[in-house]
Amino acid sequence: MDSGRAPIAPLKRAAMRSLDDILEEYEFLEGDERYSLLIELGRELEPMPDALKTDATLVRGCSAAVWVYPTDSAGAGQLHFLADSNAAITKGIVALVIAAVQDQPAQTVAQMDVIAALAPFDLKNQLSSNRTQGVPNMIALVKEHAARLAAA
Repeated sequence: MDSGRAPIAPLKRAAMRSLDDILEEYEFLEGDERYSLLIELGRELEPMPDALKTDATLVRGCSAAVWVYPTDSAGAGQLHFLADSNAAITKGIVALVIAAVQDQPAQTVAQMDVIAALAPFDLKNQLSSNRTQGVPNMIALVKEHAARLAAA
């Protein structure tokens, strides 16, 4: 029996902003406005189910809790990550790292200098060392996964 309602379309994840687009906006901002942008980026991350926030997905060395989970939903050979943090600004930093690599071919990310890609944001001078201390560990985790996928 037809209820007269339109069928419900499957949910599509919103495309993440590119690192270039984020940088363009970031360069026009100062101080607290940059913090606000980072918080906004964190809020735009694709939701990570609580069931994936485990010790296995926890990034070591971060002052706040940060979880990163690789998925294969972007298609064969492409990286797609779910990520979250329990601190708003840290979650924005996580979003920056993810924006650099999201939905890119694993081979590209395995060879990418993610630190250089993030250099224009000058995070070390914009944020406290507490907030950025786990970034190298997060990048290492992402690159290790990319290398494994690229070798497969």
